[in-house]
Amino acid sequence: MTNNEIWQAVLAELELSISKANFNTWFKNTGIVSIQDGSAMVCVPNTFNQAWIESKYHHAIIKSLERVMEKPIRKLEYKIENIKNVVETDLSPIISEEKPTNLVAPSTPTINQHSVTTNGFTINPKYRFDNFVVGKGTELAFAAAQAVTNRPGEAYNPLFIYGGVGLGKTHLLQAIANEILQKNPNYNIMYVSAEKFSNDFIGSLRDGTARDFQNHYRNIDALFIDDIQFIAGKDRTQESFFHTFNELHQANKQVILTSDRPPKAIPALEDRLKSRFEWGMIVDVAAPDFETRCAILEKKCAEKSFVLEDRIIKMIATTVQSNIRELEGALNKIIAYHQLKNVEPTMESVKPLITGSANNSRRSVTSAQICEAVTEFYNISNDDVVGKSREKKLSFPRQIIMFLLREELKMSYPSIGEELGGRDHTTAMHAHQKIKEEVENDVKLKQDMDAIKQKIYINNV
Repeated sequence: MTNNEIWQAVLAELELSISKANFNTWFKNTGIVSIQDGSAMVCVPNTFNQAWIESKYHHAIIKSLERVMEKPIRKLEYKIENIKNVVETDLSPIISEEKPTNLVAPSTPTINQHSVTTNGFTINPKYRFDNFVVGKGTELAFAAAQAVTNRPGEAYNPLFIYGGVGLGKTHLLQAIANEILQKNPNYNIMYVSAEKFSNDFIGSLRDGTARDFQNHYRNIDALFIDDIQFIAGKDRTQESFFHTFNELHQANKQVILTSDRPPKAIPALEDRLKSRFEWGMIVDVAAPDFETRCAILEKKCAEKSFVLEDRIIKMIATTVQSNIRELEGALNKIIAYHQLKNVEPTMESVKPLITGSANNSRRSVTSAQICEAVTEFYNISNDDVVGKSREKKLSFPRQIIMFLLREELKMSYPSIGEELGGRDHTTAMHAHQKIKEEVENDVKLKQDMDAIKQKIYINNV
């Protein structure tokens, strides 16, 4: 076992004993620097993490290390170190006993990465069309993405993909890039976030390098921008992107954008940009249904050469429903735990691994976090929500909050009314019933609700 494999086993144990929020806060970007002669050194990202882990989890880490290695740990120290440096140098195994290895990296095509202009974003060759599981909620998006790779700049330009967190937008975006580069390694792709585009534009204004900025973003073959909704409300950035978009589009250069919602639902986005985003194809990626979740798990198990019984796969697919990223995370946790414990996965051993984290995440959500997620989604203030106004642009988000407080936190109707400006409990009852019926019959509202929920729980980890 390598240092990294040992640390993953330790993390798998620790995650069972602490809340998901604490686990992600304190153990993200940690790893083992060295283990030798009963002494271990753990890397942490900063001094604050080091102090907290030492005071709260020091003894738990030692006990877990001893269980995993089956050797005593007499000394545990901490070092502030970049986890990437540790993982890259962790190449030699330190435990000689043979144990079954269920994790096998899937083969991927070689792609000329030097032709990709990413500005910090990596075009990962593992994201391909052949390992994207197509379900009812992604059929159109998948077909449009393939059409773009066959005729970039001609078919569906721009391509606008929207959907919640962890539903496959990034996979499709990078699959398009990989497919185009496979056919033409010299194709120049710019792949950035909307935030990066905005920061680069602001920097060009500050440094007087507007011409360099324009050349940087316009002398390319394709522009991929993630989370385009973040330019909303930034007037100068929107104007710059408007002109960049026009020049690329007129030159038949492909533009692909992703967002957490369709163009018309992005608040504070200029109408002229909304209009241009609708010139090509707008497609959504919806949360995977039960059958698709099962298919994703089966495909991932095959890629990793790890066997799970059908009934275990169905249990995971039933428990983890929010998004693909969480589904893959649950599977990776199961694989790491059973591989390092050297035991066969069973219903009894898997269930605590997937239910504990989900329950902890939901229990730790507060009413304030729900209010914040909804007000941010609809671009209104908390004062507007608790105020007396009955305008639809305010009353509807208010009803959404009431619905979520009831559904997610199981709050009583009087408590919900009190939370929303001291309203009567009958108002909360009416809001809950109304939104419940509309979610069942309105596909667009259901997608918005899924996006809000993901925002709540992603921000809470």
